[in-house]
Amino acid sequence: MYVAVKGGEAAIENAHDWLAEARRGERSVPELEVAQIKEQLKIACDRVMGEGSCYDPALAALAIKQARGDLVEAAFLLRAYRTTLPRFGYTEPVVTADMLAQRRVSATYKDLPGGQVLGPTFDYTHRLLDFKLLAEGEVPRPEPTPAASADGRLPPVTDILAREGLIQDEPPGDDSAPVGDLTREPLLFPADRDLRLQNLARGDEGFLLGLGYASQRGFGATHPFVGEIRMGDVTVAFVPEELGFPVDLGEIELTECQMVNQFQGSDTAPPQFTRGYGLVFGHAERRAMAMALVDRALRTNELGQDVTAPSQDQEFVLMHSDNVQATGFVEHLKLPHYVDFQGELSMLRSLRTAWQETKA
Repeated sequence: MYVAVKGGEAAIENAHDWLAEARRGERSVPELEVAQIKEQLKIACDRVMGEGSCYDPALAALAIKQARGDLVEAAFLLRAYRTTLPRFGYTEPVVTADMLAQRRVSATYKDLPGGQVLGPTFDYTHRLLDFKLLAEGEVPRPEPTPAASADGRLPPVTDILAREGLIQDEPPGDDSAPVGDLTREPLLFPADRDLRLQNLARGDEGFLLGLGYASQRGFGATHPFVGEIRMGDVTVAFVPEELGFPVDLGEIELTECQMVNQFQGSDTAPPQFTRGYGLVFGHAERRAMAMALVDRALRTNELGQDVTAPSQDQEFVLMHSDNVQATGFVEHLKLPHYVDFQGELSMLRSLRTAWQETKA
């Protein structure tokens, strides 16, 4: 017989206390400080900032500590906090060509203005455990010198193709046109590219990676080249109403990916390279690349192609990429469903009785 499990505030409070004890861990081990997480688990903080839609490394580190390292839960915490903050307005568009780049590579051209800058990356490591990290007292290494061309700018690699007319044109947008805001408005279909990019920028990295991989394997009709990946600091400016001119607020770290894709042409567009774009908080190349792959897949209709794969379907991608929403919908299954289940049991017993009668 199925009966409801009884509980109440005392049981929930005990669960909270137990969670706090589990989060602290063995008392003989020094407690992990938020500053340590912020400085030494930077990639994790960057992911939480991206999926939490809030650029604040210290708060991201706090959320990771509170969530015991569960990055999805940490993004949930950060996003919930962000909703309590006042909105003063929108900043000016950042200019990534002016980025003070720590890393800038291209898989399409060897020689670039400003050069290839490897920067901090796992790409050339051997993926072997470094047991020296078990020892304390690491000797700090000197800070790398950011990359820049003679005039301080690193023009996008895709400009080389654009000068020859070999890549899809990206005309400047209408500055007077309203820009969608997923943090304040529900997602409606069909969604314009500004909303799609917003959705992908804070989507679950694993989900985007899977879709990007699927599109490369044929479920998306793309054959990509990394035109450019760059990571570094950009200036953020805001125009206060009382001043009427932009004021620099500070700098944030971003990763940008320009993906170049083959395109054989269609009834509405000539043969050319097409673009996929990714721009995310922090140092997050895998995320930016996956975003660029999926962005290109979602442009299928614009290029007169047929939608044949899940990665090209707006509703499939955009409605399922948000891990905070997905977490709520999946994990709510852990909550009591006693009445629903009793209804299912009653119906199933009736169906079995009717089925047995037909077999008699």
